[in-house]
Amino acid sequence: QVQLVESGGGLVQAGGSLRLSCGTSGSISSFNAMAWYRQAPGKQRELVASITSGGNTNYKESVEGRFTISRDNARNTVYLQMNSLKPEDTAVYYCNAGYSSGGRYYSRGFWGQGTQVTVSS
Repeated sequence: QVQLVESGGGLVQAGGSLRLSCGTSGSISSFNAMAWYRQAPGKQRELVASITSGGNTNYKESVEGRFTISRDNARNTVYLQMNSLKPEDTAVYYCNAGYSSGGRYYSRGFWGQGTQVTVSS
């Protein structure tokens, strides 16, 4: 059982930046892919970005060009750099461990506790 711990959330004005980190209790190299999801109040959890062990990335269309996912296997950490933040990016952000197949990301059900990101207008 792997444990994921997110950090880096907070309150930021529109146009600002935040960097989220996801630390793991085990080796992220054992996972074919890692991802960030988010869930806004009253909405379903949605996939924001994913990265494979080979470094291939995919993004939700609305964050493309503003968010960057990366991974540091030596530190067992996954990051989400968020720039040009908008009020609609406000949500709880969750780290996830899974796998990629056919260009699509699949969760293995390992979730962190989430970190709140609030963007004020």
